[in-house]
Amino acid sequence: MKPAEYHQRDRLWQPPQLTPNYKTSVPRSPRQALLSIEQSMSEITGPVFGHGDIDPIDNDLIRNYAKTGDPIGERIIVHGRVLDENNRPVPNTLIEIWQANAGGRYRHRKDTYLAPIDPDFGGCGRTLTDANGFYFFRTVKPGAYPWRNWVNNWRPAHIHVSVFGASFSQRLITQMYFEGDPLIAKCPIVNSIPDPRAVQQLIAPLDLNAAIPLDSLAYKFDITLRGRRSTLFENRLEGN
Repeated sequence: MKPAEYHQRDRLWQPPQLTPNYKTSVPRSPRQALLSIEQSMSEITGPVFGHGDIDPIDNDLIRNYAKTGDPIGERIIVHGRVLDENNRPVPNTLIEIWQANAGGRYRHRKDTYLAPIDPDFGGCGRTLTDANGFYFFRTVKPGAYPWRNWVNNWRPAHIHVSVFGASFSQRLITQMYFEGDPLIAKCPIVNSIPDPRAVQQLIAPLDLNAAIPLDSLAYKFDITLRGRRSTLFENRLEGN
C-alpha cells in the first residue's frame, strides 16, 4: 500500500517567490504558474540516515574544525525539537547548519567581507534528532554582515538550517534568528514573509534553563515539518 501523502504547503504562510524588495528573488522567481503534481513514492519515502553517516562531534562547531584552539566569539547552544504538523516527533532525521563566524564572515571563497576568517571555525555542522525529535548544536553566535541588496542593507545574525525529515516532501531549508536583534525587522528577506506569526517562528528565544553557567548561553529553536495525511488501514484511521 502506498504511504499517505503529505499536507500541501500553506502558500499564505510561505514567502512569495517574487519579492522585488529582495532583489535576487526577481531573477530566481518562476515566470509561469506553478504546477500541482501528485506526490510520487520517491518523494514520500526516504532518504534514511543513520549514526554511521555522521561523526560524534559534527554537532560541535567549537571543536569540529578547530586547529589551534577554540574559535573566537560568544559561545552558544542551539537546541530544540522537530515535530510535524500533527505534533508528532520526527526521529532520526538529519539536521545540517551553516553560518558566518562571530565577525559575520563565511568560510567561502566568494565571501569578501572585510571581517577576518577565523582559522578555528568552519561554520558547518550536522546531527540526527533522537527518538523524540530532540537535537542540539554547540557553536558561536554569528555576526551581522552587509549585503548588496540596497545601499546599506545588513543581514541580522542568523544560522541556516536544513532538515531532511522522513521524506523529500518534508525537506525544509530555513534560517534561525536571535531574540532581540533589531536588524530582524529591517531585513528584506525577513520582510518577504507575509504573516508576522511565521516570522516569530524563525526567532529563537533565549533559554537560560539550557545555558551552561560561565560557559555558554542557549537558544531554543523548534522546527515544524509537513505532516502526513490520514490513511485508512484495516478500517482504522492511521497517520495522525
